[in-house]
Amino acid sequence: MKLLCLCSALDLKFRYGCTPAWWQFFKGLHELGHDVIAVPYQGAAIESPWWRVYRNPCQWEGAGFAAAKRLFARKATSLSAGGGASRKLVETWIRPRWEKHIASILEAERDVAAVIIFTIPVNHLTGVPQRLRGRFNVPFFYYDGDVPASLPRFSGYASGFRIYEEADLSEYDGVLCNSEGGADDLVQMGAKRVEVVHWGVDPDLYTPLEIEQDRDVFCYGFGAEYRAPWLEAMVVEPSRILEDCRFAVGGRRFKADLGRAECVGDVPFNAFRQACCRSRINLNITRQAHASVFASSSMRPFELAAMGCCVVSNPYNGIETWFDLERDVLVVNSVGEAVAAYRRLLGDEAARRAMGESARQRVLDCHTHRHRAAQIAQFVA
Repeated sequence: MKLLCLCSALDLKFRYGCTPAWWQFFKGLHELGHDVIAVPYQGAAIESPWWRVYRNPCQWEGAGFAAAKRLFARKATSLSAGGGASRKLVETWIRPRWEKHIASILEAERDVAAVIIFTIPVNHLTGVPQRLRGRFNVPFFYYDGDVPASLPRFSGYASGFRIYEEADLSEYDGVLCNSEGGADDLVQMGAKRVEVVHWGVDPDLYTPLEIEQDRDVFCYGFGAEYRAPWLEAMVVEPSRILEDCRFAVGGRRFKADLGRAECVGDVPFNAFRQACCRSRINLNITRQAHASVFASSSMRPFELAAMGCCVVSNPYNGIETWFDLERDVLVVNSVGEAVAAYRRLLGDEAARRAMGESARQRVLDCHTHRHRAAQIAQFVA
């Protein structure tokens, strides 16, 4: 099939958590024999061996809006996706330009089998699928990789970014998402068909790296928001108790007090594998929304498992959907359990390696980018 894939971004410099996933999904579709055409909603159009691109018709407008939002984020809530300034900009400028651009691509390509929109704010394109489907006789699909945090019952993100306000899911031929527990919400919001496609990883990209392990416990993430209690229970307090262990935290927007844990700052995408593989234990601390709604996948456990890491996780409703608890991943429920788990695992290298090898094999068997690409292709076919 020839698939037109509109996605939030292709340029990794924006550090959107889902951008590496789009690379892997599109690579998987290519490896299965599909012709992938990618168009980014934010940033430049990045060509690759696995897809070809069309330009972003609003690249400079997007850059200006992002800069304005950063500048006024604390003062001007109207710049949020649900705000009046943003809505006006979308309705009068962004949406018409994107509709014209998508139409021009469909006219040029002619035999596109489906259009898939990957986590672009769905209310930014309201009405476009309905109009272009009739004009070009091509189905439209939407993939929301942020469920459940994006759902109205979670009130959008802390920034007020509400993608479903004034959106109409019934104009799509189908909706895909990453959450089994959130799928019913999408049906109730008007989706005709819903398919759960969890995150997956390219095991050739996330592969074990044999290097010296000079850290004991490592946690990587983007901020403490919605997971602060588990950072306290799995990093801050254990680091004070286990004085002979080296704890490290990588990422941005973490609170100043991390106990005895070293804050190593941001970790570039190309250094992520090394940062994880040099650690004897890697933590999966999932945000409250994903952890509380059944089987709402995030990228981190699949990434860590694919690299053969020994993974300890906070309580995560549905993690057993993807991994065998104890054999692949260990879940702790308190400071005491975390400390006991760290002591046991740090004292038993064979157990750590066995967990990592089992987790990687689970990914190879069930959770690769090709598994997910095959699901997407089957759903839209």
